Amino acid sequence: MSKPVTIRVDDKLYALLKERAEAEGTTVTALITQAAHDAVRDPRLEGAAEAFRAFVNDNADAFDAAFPEDTLARLDTPGRAA
Repeated sequence: MSKPVTIRVDDKLYALLKERAEAEGTTVTALITQAAHDAVRDPRLEGAAEAFRAFVNDNADAFDAAFPEDTLARLDTPGRAA
């Protein structure tokens, strides 16, 4: 179940929101909903994606050596599930 929330924004901000939504193929409502989710997200998760990407990047060679069948090049082949 969802609850409606009404906010007021000025014309300039609305135009920017609409432009961004169109560029991303989404709606203004979806952008604002995502912003609300981000506002209440657990702060312990801040930077987690970047830390994970750095870890993967720093350890890619060791992973490829240990699991040659699962290297990124092989995972990107058509018909192969990641």
